[in-house]
Amino acid sequence: MRSPNSSSPDVDLAPDSGLLSPVRAGAPAEAATSDRAWLQALLDAEAALVRAQAHLGVVPEEAAATITRTARADRLDLVALARRSRGAANPVVALVEELTSAVAATDPAAAEYVHRGSTSQDIMDTAAILVAHRTTGLLLADLDRVAAALAELAARHRDTPMPGRTLALHAVPVTFGLKAAGWLQAVQEAGAQLRTLRDRLPAQLGGAAGTLAGYVEYARIAARPDVPGYADRLIAAFAAELGLAEPVLPWHTARGPLARLGAALAEVTGALGKFAVDVQTLSRTEIAEVAEPAAAGRGVSSAMPHKRNPALATLIRSAALQVPALSLVLAQAMLAEDERPAGVWHAEWQPMRECLRLAGGAAHTAVELAEGLTAHPRQMERNLALTGSLLITERLAAVLAPVVGKVAAKSLMSRAAAEAVRTGRPLGAVLPDLPELAGRFDEAALAELLDPGRYTGAAGALVDRALAHYRRTVRPR
Repeated sequence: MRSPNSSSPDVDLAPDSGLLSPVRAGAPAEAATSDRAWLQALLDAEAALVRAQAHLGVVPEEAAATITRTARADRLDLVALARRSRGAANPVVALVEELTSAVAATDPAAAEYVHRGSTSQDIMDTAAILVAHRTTGLLLADLDRVAAALAELAARHRDTPMPGRTLALHAVPVTFGLKAAGWLQAVQEAGAQLRTLRDRLPAQLGGAAGTLAGYVEYARIAARPDVPGYADRLIAAFAAELGLAEPVLPWHTARGPLARLGAALAEVTGALGKFAVDVQTLSRTEIAEVAEPAAAGRGVSSAMPHKRNPALATLIRSAALQVPALSLVLAQAMLAEDERPAGVWHAEWQPMRECLRLAGGAAHTAVELAEGLTAHPRQMERNLALTGSLLITERLAAVLAPVVGKVAAKSLMSRAAAEAVRTGRPLGAVLPDLPELAGRFDEAALAELLDPGRYTGAAGALVDRALAHYRRTVRPR
């Protein structure tokens, strides 16, 4: 066993296990974005390229089949490959050498067709897009489950009144159903944006400087009679092999695809983060209107045995705080010089992976939170009573406006509210003593006007509206 103080560079060869990023530890996005997953995506890009070339008659079909069979991540030494990548500042050069050697061990002739006409960025960008495409598929499946659970919450609590809060204080009554519908709408919109983007994620094929010259030259050498149309056909065939969108042009220095991906993932985590922040707030001891689902070891404190912290919401919020900053790197990478940038596409890999991991982890965690969240209507009712009829001053001001004028009505209710707070008397007891209101309301009418549960406006109709939109747009699972 190595000494804990060992300074050997070999002391830590273990894969990144998520110790410092528990939100994604064990989530599907973690495996989909691992070093081995990236390596397989690089190999998949190489294999797809040679198959596309074979379909167009530039490479023998047998050679393409051999290369495809050999392009397996488990055949390569991941750590050694990573260290060799320092030499070329990207992993593709070393990968091509390793893949070529592995193919040559089986079929020396087929080895001649590995990476033919290609360049490192074509393979690296395409692999990045493959990883993004695969990971966002998992993420979207989780978002669909989150949306379904939130829709159920909204429907169940359509008319459950609770205090609305603005600037941290009680405002006017709302319903828990409307709050859940707001979470639902945000998750739906973010998911729709990401789904549209995923369908448009493009393969990358440009050759050394974006002209596809190497690919076309090999086609000419192979004596293909249709060389003038070869580039179009190769781009289409390559994209089709991978199930990716066909790019209009090579995008070596047009980094919009990854910038848009970062923005979409920031929106996803923002929507989930809003849900999480509200759950944290509503879970406070003095509020206690919702509770996270319980599980063994969940939310425990290392010091205070009585606590059950909102751990799921905390994990989601941690991701939502990180992704926007990481996505900024992807946006900055749009400033890419010349026909191939130095350091720009290299800078994207790790932030992109972290965005995918964090967003995927947040979505996976949000499934458990949304499906297991418990609402406490009685506590919501008790919290309404803390402010009581003072929550309804807006309503009374509106009712009085036609009688005494809008400005006077608001002033009158401000004085009445201040008097209620000062004396501790209920607003319903203060109002009849005001000369301006003498004889205006009988006791029953005033009690109805002052009932917080009867002043939720169009909340129920808005919940119905959100649920109707959800049902129109929901995708079958």
